[in-house]
Amino acid sequence: MTDTLRLRRPDDWHVHLRDGAMLAAVADATARQFARAIVMPNLKPPVTTVAAAAAYRDRIRAAVSPGLNFEPLMTCYLVDGIDPDELVRGHGEGVFTAAKLYPAHATTNSAHGVTDVRHIHAALEAMQRIGMPLLIHGEVTDHTVDVFDREAAFIDRVLNGVVRDFPELRIVFEHITTKDAVDFVAEAGPNIAATITPHHLAINRNAMFDGGMRPHFYCLPVAKRELHRLALRAAATSGNPKFFLGTDSAPHGIEAKESDCGCAGIYNAPFAIESYARTFEEEGALDRLEGFASEYGPAFYRLPLNADVITLERVPTPVPARLAAAGTEIVPFHAGETLAWRFLG
Repeated sequence: MTDTLRLRRPDDWHVHLRDGAMLAAVADATARQFARAIVMPNLKPPVTTVAAAAAYRDRIRAAVSPGLNFEPLMTCYLVDGIDPDELVRGHGEGVFTAAKLYPAHATTNSAHGVTDVRHIHAALEAMQRIGMPLLIHGEVTDHTVDVFDREAAFIDRVLNGVVRDFPELRIVFEHITTKDAVDFVAEAGPNIAATITPHHLAINRNAMFDGGMRPHFYCLPVAKRELHRLALRAAATSGNPKFFLGTDSAPHGIEAKESDCGCAGIYNAPFAIESYARTFEEEGALDRLEGFASEYGPAFYRLPLNADVITLERVPTPVPARLAAAGTEIVPFHAGETLAWRFLG
């Protein structure tokens, strides 16, 4: 049995770092484990310009403790009618790594999102031309569609059309949650990839209702049936380079989660790589963790691999029930559990 695991330093290809006091509280949790991270732009107001992205990048860098080598990769929040020239300029200047499609009202701070994908066709044409990746929160927001079916409906209603109309557009289907999404990505061309979170590998929808309402397991896209969780685990551990690490770590204070209209989001950053290691070990695939965590993402984004390594040690690692942050507390993923691996750095 392996007691020490050494991996090329991984990257997080989907994370929410928030802003202000919360950014200061959570930035190190990501920077400690990951060399780079694709940072989500759904702030208030959203990051829709090159100037706003550059300023946010500066705030993130300032929030990370000295000695942690971390590079935030910025994204543009797509809105109806966004200026394609702003995307081209931001990408050319090395500020925008990618652009994010939030369907309007699909998740936290997405009220300014796209109401109809036809309203951003000019932007998608420009992104296809310059090779700028499109990152997609893949859910429809039609209230007649069951919340557990919204990802599959998005593939049918929206994503198939985007792929047809922009066949060379590089797309990351983010935080996929269904077998439908796994099959779509696996069968698509080499310009289509997906990220998978640690929590969607570890829980199914029963977790939200185990002995009562469990708001700290509520995220969007919501966890699905067990058959979908098993499909995600098979994809993540398969060695298929179309699937790679993206935590979707999303911190909310405990009062925002435990309320009459609780926020969606799971904060998994403090123990992210330990959680992935548990899944890969359970699937007998520890030898494939490095590809998923450290190699496939950079290859898709056309970035160099990280040169340094991290070490995990097989040591029982208790996860605290709560973590202090920004004048409140956050309940982390795996709260109260003991993980088998400990991140040493």
